[in-house]
Amino acid sequence: MKVIIRPLGDRVLIEPISEEEGKTKTGIYLPETAEKERPMKGTVVAVGDGKLLDSGKRQPLSVRKGNKVLFTKYGPTELKVEGKEYLIAREEDILAILD
Repeated sequence: MKVIIRPLGDRVLIEPISEEEGKTKTGIYLPETAEKERPMKGTVVAVGDGKLLDSGKRQPLSVRKGNKVLFTKYGPTELKVEGKEYLIAREEDILAILD
């Protein structure tokens, strides 16, 4: 049985893009403490319906499925489904869409 995750409201399901931990693209190794404060990258797997406004209407999200995004390290909630790691974040935890 395959598990399907559908985020609610203004939440987004993100599959993190793993980078070589502690090493920059130029090959410089960083101390573990420096690495923890950096924002992270990921690919949007699914998005919710949008934020519910006081008027009762839904505000659509700015991100779409397939977007590569930059997000804060400690904002999203981590979860593991069928051996794969995912993050669920609010749209406000996403800093930018990468082109």
